[in-house]
Amino acid sequence: ESFEETPLLVAILTYIGYAILIIFGHARDFLRKWNLEPVPRAQEPKPEKGWVPLYQSFESFYTRNLYRRVRDCWNRPICSAPAAIFKLMERYTSDQGWTFKYTGRELECINMGSYNYLGFAQPTGSFIDQSEEAVHRYGLGVCSSRLEIGSVDLHMELESLLAEFLEVDSTLTFGMGFATNSMNIPALVSKGCLILSDELNHASLVLGSRLSGATVRIFKHNDMVDLECKLRDALFHGQPRTFRPWKKILIIVEGVYSMEGSIVRLPEIIALAKKYKAYIYLDEAHSIGAVGPRGRGVTDYWGCSPRDVDIMMGTFTKSFGAVGGYIGGKKSLIDHLRLRSHSCTYAVSMPALAAQQIISTMRIIMNKTGDDDGPRRVAKLAWNSRYFRARLNKMGFIIYGNVNSPVVPLLLFCPAKVTAFSRECLSRGLATVVVGFPATPIIEARARFCLSAAHNRSTLDRALAIIDEVGDLLRIKYSTKQPPLSSHSECDLQFIKRFSKHIYTSNVLEHFL
Repeated sequence: ESFEETPLLVAILTYIGYAILIIFGHARDFLRKWNLEPVPRAQEPKPEKGWVPLYQSFESFYTRNLYRRVRDCWNRPICSAPAAIFKLMERYTSDQGWTFKYTGRELECINMGSYNYLGFAQPTGSFIDQSEEAVHRYGLGVCSSRLEIGSVDLHMELESLLAEFLEVDSTLTFGMGFATNSMNIPALVSKGCLILSDELNHASLVLGSRLSGATVRIFKHNDMVDLECKLRDALFHGQPRTFRPWKKILIIVEGVYSMEGSIVRLPEIIALAKKYKAYIYLDEAHSIGAVGPRGRGVTDYWGCSPRDVDIMMGTFTKSFGAVGGYIGGKKSLIDHLRLRSHSCTYAVSMPALAAQQIISTMRIIMNKTGDDDGPRRVAKLAWNSRYFRARLNKMGFIIYGNVNSPVVPLLLFCPAKVTAFSRECLSRGLATVVVGFPATPIIEARARFCLSAAHNRSTLDRALAIIDEVGDLLRIKYSTKQPPLSSHSECDLQFIKRFSKHIYTSNVLEHFL
């Protein structure tokens, strides 16, 4: 995996930048307090005697004084399908991000921010026709939970196909990916159980862990030494105060980490879980369909047996171009969740339209259609990821993550450059995502590029040319390492060697040769 320490001078300048922002933020808060500066927002009334202010955290201060000023870098409304090239609604603000006005014009941009990994979020194709037929037959919504009258035959078909795809005994689907984590973890662990969670796990995993009532301990990101140390300590000391053995120990990790672009070290996780009799909860939201020679996630990527992972979780919002989430595993686990999961008992079912979209795209990925479209998309995404990373490395940017990950974080560091990078790229026809504190460490603000099978070589070259130009303009080429690949042809060769063993026919590689 690619990881480069923050240069000392850049770290110092980043801290100075935040210090200046904090000073000006406090000065503006002082002016607002005495009504010397207008505040165009709903304000908390002055608290009564004996009460404390409702909002007093640093995040509130940060949001009020920085996030609002650069809000035009986020929440950009699109007005087309999130394909390789998409359209944004042009808007502007005259009050530093408090309100926006729309010009009525559309901006055509290269899309490097959507999770459309396999390119299925497109408006045409056989799977779109099948989804349209499902709308005419079932309507747009189910309007009930699975345990009432919210199950349709498409749900059963989807769960049967999904179990085959994941190579597990049984699966259960849900209407929302976030709720799949936050509402199912409490159904699996409770008070007296221990959760060992990677420090970079998604907010849905963090929320689900907190709601469960279990004790949560954090281990360093992808650090197997730290994880084993905490497992050994948990077995030796047991529960606090009583020192009784833990009822259950659950290790929670992600397949591909959405902010780091790193891939979980699954074989070592499985080995530790077996050694210390712990369970594994694997979140494959960003890895299912997106990594592995067959597009079946990190178990496919590492060549591990899915049956060595106790709880297989994932979402349909990325690679499948739909909505919802799933959990797969043993039949006893799924039967338990059907009765105990709040997202199954109380939440509305996945629309039949989405279920049909997932069935159709999953059949394509599994090559059940016989046209090699699925393997071609998986191979193209893998090639795009390696090519894009190699070019950025060669340009001198600091890039995080695994070389095979479709998530590519580019480090920007300074808060002012986060805003400038987003705006300069957009003005040149490149739409991407920029991320800062509190979603990242305070000095590791970044741009996050998401590769897709919908991108072709010329589109990526155009995007890279824009990034190169903006990188020179903002002076963000901080890397001091030599690029790992010396030429594009070497990148092509490494890709072909890795994937030629797994592609169904030689026709799949024609695009790359």
